[in-house]
Amino acid sequence: MNREELADILNVSKNTLRNWEKDKPDLVRLINQGLALDLSIEETRKHLERLEAIKENASSGKFNLK
Repeated sequence: MNREELADILNVSKNTLRNWEKDKPDLVRLINQGLALDLSIEETRKHLERLEAIKENASSGKFNLK
């Protein structure tokens, strides 16, 4: 994700984000880690839904691993 996209997500200007990167690097690092965690959670949720569908199909005798 580039600076412009990150600034849009945070609803701040690119200049504000640049200042944070300079003056508050820990804040920017935490924001990036939080966004990465959100992505991981979303991917995990999708995998869980797929596994639940596989379990449901397996219990009914159908297997569809696509």
